[in-house]
Amino acid sequence: MAEADASLEAPLRVADPARRLVAEALGTAMLLAIVVGSGIMGQRLSGGNDAIALLGNTLATGAGLVVLIEVFGPVSGAHFNPAVTLVFALRREIGVRLTLAYVAAQLVGAVLGVWAAHAMFAEPIFQVSTKLREGPSQAWSEAVATFGLILTILGTLRFRPQATPMAVGLYITSAYWFTASTSFANPAVTLARSISNTFAGIAPASVLSFLLGQFVGAVTATALSGLLFRHAKGRTS
Repeated sequence: MAEADASLEAPLRVADPARRLVAEALGTAMLLAIVVGSGIMGQRLSGGNDAIALLGNTLATGAGLVVLIEVFGPVSGAHFNPAVTLVFALRREIGVRLTLAYVAAQLVGAVLGVWAAHAMFAEPIFQVSTKLREGPSQAWSEAVATFGLILTILGTLRFRPQATPMAVGLYITSAYWFTASTSFANPAVTLARSISNTFAGIAPASVLSFLLGQFVGAVTATALSGLLFRHAKGRTS
């Protein structure tokens, strides 16, 4: 990745660990506030039309991701996602200790973000979702969604790192609609949404299959990216 000096991982060589962890926690918290808050707002304003509610949820999430990655990328790499952190650990671009610290910061931030959204909309702070998202198709959707997200990140970092924030935001915007699961694609998001009994929630009983799908998608995309991107050239003859 010699040409990816502007990549998500470049700042890790210069920012101190405390700043990186604060950035990961704060960025993940803001992401969850966007996801859950826009879901509540969409449901309240849609008059019972779930398609309209999902559209509002989608646009807010995709736009918010672009901004958050632009803001926090230079500090922590803007992972906001244990699956993304795992990928960089598998590629040996981030150490084990920092990987564990990132995941912990992301999980804490995700919970705080959900609670912040509840408070903004005068919802009970402490909730447990009752929204079941079960079946093999849901787990498969999460595998596909996470696979595409990781390929998007690694592909843009390899060839056009400056496009990564926009590409990630656009991919998640589209994946909300082409996957049956509405593309959680993030273990921290999945776990945190289980404590929100709102439009964006997921019942705790459905969490494990989502996490397994996300893990499979992330690992598969990491392996394939080594074939697709590592030795690719800028032009073909």
